[in-house]
Amino acid sequence: MLTYFMDARGKQRKYRFLYHAIRRDILAKKLLPGERLPSKRALAEHLGLSLSTVGNAYAALLDEGYLEVKARSGFFVSALAIPENGSVTPATTADFQSADAIATSAPATSETESAAPHASLGDLSADFPFTPFSHIVRDVLLRFPNELLARPENQGVLHFRAAISAYLLRYRGMQAEPAQIVIGSGTEYLYGLVAQLLPRAALYGIEAQSYEKIRLVYSAYARPYELLPLDAYGVSADGLASSRAALLHVTPYQSFPSGVTANAAKRFEYLRWAKERTAFLVEDDYASEFSLQKKPLETIYAMDSNDSVIYLNTFTKTLAPSMRVAYMVLPKRLLESYRERLGFYACTVPALDQYVLAEYINRGYLERRLNQIRRKLRLAKQDSRAPLPEVSPQPPQSGSAN
Repeated sequence: MLTYFMDARGKQRKYRFLYHAIRRDILAKKLLPGERLPSKRALAEHLGLSLSTVGNAYAALLDEGYLEVKARSGFFVSALAIPENGSVTPATTADFQSADAIATSAPATSETESAAPHASLGDLSADFPFTPFSHIVRDVLLRFPNELLARPENQGVLHFRAAISAYLLRYRGMQAEPAQIVIGSGTEYLYGLVAQLLPRAALYGIEAQSYEKIRLVYSAYARPYELLPLDAYGVSADGLASSRAALLHVTPYQSFPSGVTANAAKRFEYLRWAKERTAFLVEDDYASEFSLQKKPLETIYAMDSNDSVIYLNTFTKTLAPSMRVAYMVLPKRLLESYRERLGFYACTVPALDQYVLAEYINRGYLERRLNQIRRKLRLAKQDSRAPLPEVSPQPPQSGSAN
C-alpha cells in the first residue's frame, strides 16, 4: 500500500513518516476515493508500530480531510478534488522534517476545533518574551550598526527575508525563496499591495463572511469585488463555478467570523479552480500556526504545483498586536509584475525591527514561542475547568487578527 517504507524513514518520527506516506499515495491516486484503509490495529501489527503511532497518523489525515470515518466500517479515503492530471507538489525533505520541532507528548486530535478563532487564541501577548527579545535587540545594535542606518530594500531586508524563508521550509514545509518574500507593516498594508498587483479592471473574489478590512482595502483602491457564498468548508462549489474573479482571497483556517476551516478537499478545489481559470489565490493564513493538531496544518501554498498562491502571514498574533510586521510570499510568475508595478514603494518596516525579528527566528525563539502557545491552548482545551481567555466579540484592533 505504501510508497515509502518504514525502514526508509531515517530519523523522522514514525507517525509523521506514515502520515506523509499515506498522503502521497492518496495524491498519486494509488489509494482511490472510497477505498478502505486497514484498521489502526491491523496496520500497526503489519508495520510493527505502536497503536498510538498509527492513531496519530490517521488523526492528522482526518484533520486535513484526506480520510473520513464511517461508523462501524472504519477509515476511508475521502473524495478529494485533486487536479485532473493528478499532479501534486513534489515531496521534499521538508515533508518529513519540517514539524518535528513542535511534536509534544500530547496526542494528535481529530476533534473539531473551536469555531471562534479569537475565542481560542485570546490575547497571546500577555506572556511576551521580553528577556530574549531584549538580548537580541542589544546584539543587533552591536552586530549591525551600519546596516541599521541603511535604507531597506523595497521588499525588505534580505537577512530577514532569508530567515523567513528558512523558517517556512523548516516549520511549514513551504519552499519560498527570499526573492519571493515582501515585508510590510501589517497584512492590511499587504492587502493594498495585492490590490495593485493585477490590472485595475480585474475582479477580486472574497468570502461572503470574512474579515471586514479585506473588503474595505479593496474598496479603498477602487477594485471591483464579488462576495462568494460559503459552505461548511469554505467558498461553495457553486460560488466558485459562477465566479468571474481573477483572484480569490480566502482565509482557509478558522476564517473570521464564520470559523470555517477548509479541509484538504476544499483546498484542492481552490487550486483546481485557479488552474482552470488561470487565476490567483490569496491564502490569508493569520492563525493556522496555532492549530491544535500535533502536526502543523498544510498550507495551500505548500500544496500548489501551479505557482498560483499568494501567501500572507503576520507576527501580530505570535508576538504582540503592536508588532506591525507581516510578510507576503509571491508566486514566481508574479515577481516581474510586482517589480514593475510596485517596485517604487519604500519598505514600511524599520530596519531595526527586521534585523531583530530575523535573529529571533534564526535562534529558534519563534518556534519555541509557537510551541508554547500551542501547548497552552491544548491544556486549556483538555482542562474543562480552565476557561479560555475572554475576548471581545469584535476582531482585534488594527489588524491584529490578521
